[in-house]
Amino acid sequence: MNAAVVHAFDVPPRYATFADPLAADGETLVNVTAAALHPIVKALANGTHYGSTGELPFIPGVDGVGRLADGSHVYFGSARPPFGSFAERALATNRMIVPLPGGLDDATAAGIANPAMSSWVALSARAKFVAGESVLILGATGVAGQLAVQIAKRRGARRVVAVGRNPQALAQLTSLGADAVISLDQDRDSLVAAFRREFEAGVDIVLDYLWGSPAEAVLGALSQKGLHHAASRVRFVQIGNSAGATISLPAAILRSSGLELIGSGFGSASLDQIRQAIAEFFALTAKEPVHFGIKTAPLRDVEARWDAPEPAVRLVFQL
Repeated sequence: MNAAVVHAFDVPPRYATFADPLAADGETLVNVTAAALHPIVKALANGTHYGSTGELPFIPGVDGVGRLADGSHVYFGSARPPFGSFAERALATNRMIVPLPGGLDDATAAGIANPAMSSWVALSARAKFVAGESVLILGATGVAGQLAVQIAKRRGARRVVAVGRNPQALAQLTSLGADAVISLDQDRDSLVAAFRREFEAGVDIVLDYLWGSPAEAVLGALSQKGLHHAASRVRFVQIGNSAGATISLPAAILRSSGLELIGSGFGSASLDQIRQAIAEFFALTAKEPVHFGIKTAPLRDVEARWDAPEPAVRLVFQL
């Protein structure tokens, strides 16, 4: 079959032939129609993601849209390496097959499920969000962050604070549900002060797509001086690390605040929780479409398009 194939971690995948997959117990063969280039796909393909096995060659892609042998139209999560979703045929984990709702085209479904799942799982499974709570989104101008703003608001967040660097995207987020925006393009003291004002007003959950120095500024704003204060509970959910893989975390921040550090991703969330999140999101967006941008390209162009910048949209390869 034709597929994108990773032969080395330091170069883009090439369009080539690859052995057809054979389904084992708990797996189903899918005829793929669309698969998206998510950040996790790139990280696995260059060997930097914690889920990388280090084995070559393999087909990239963690999810996609396609049809089963009976004609069923589904979203699916890939089953196991070396078979990913960037191929004419892929193996789906049976626990990660979700019927595609009517009105949602293949390319949009392939592009939107993974970024939407990131905030839905973080809110539901990890932070145990309830309507009426306030959410601060660190990295809100990215593809997943823009969806997170819309998802948090539609699920009943009392207040949504969007944090990012792109001024045009920040301005747009107010029309997508953000009640306030904070620009990362300011000196650290001013940034910490802006975060502290929001925490004083009440923030229950932080969704962090950045880590690195922006996360340090958020956490620094939680630190309190003195021995006579009441610390409010804040669930800080770490989702992505596009601004840095590590942070410096003074012990006093943990002891002087109501901070709870939580991770959300493959491993910390179960497949059943991820599947439920995607199904619930599909049900919501079928009734109330969200703002989401995609670009499409044929899979045969994967090598040329792999590193092409696609700001604020998700690139989806079609077969």
